[in-house]
Amino acid sequence: MAIMGIIAVAFLSALATTSSARATNDERTAAKILAEGIIENIKSEDYSPTYSASIPAEFPGYTASVTTAAERNGNIQKITVAVFHQGQEVLTLESYKVDRSSLASP
Repeated sequence: MAIMGIIAVAFLSALATTSSARATNDERTAAKILAEGIIENIKSEDYSPTYSASIPAEFPGYTASVTTAAERNGNIQKITVAVFHQGQEVLTLESYKVDRSSLASP
């Protein structure tokens, strides 16, 4: 009976660890999909000093913040998207955007 109890405890512990790891992985995957979508939307917009992040209804409990930093004479922006789930930061994704209007020849 004691051996069965030890096996049961070990099994339940492994099950709880697996479940927790799966939930964390699902959360990070959703955050990555959301951050990539936000960056793609920003890249399709006109060049601007600030951008906003809209969260689709498929991502309840998620929020995102977008920050930009000018680089290389102001022609390139470093875009940072931080994704939060239930107030906890889950993922930060960075990308760059070029101001193509300033590169056009006269």
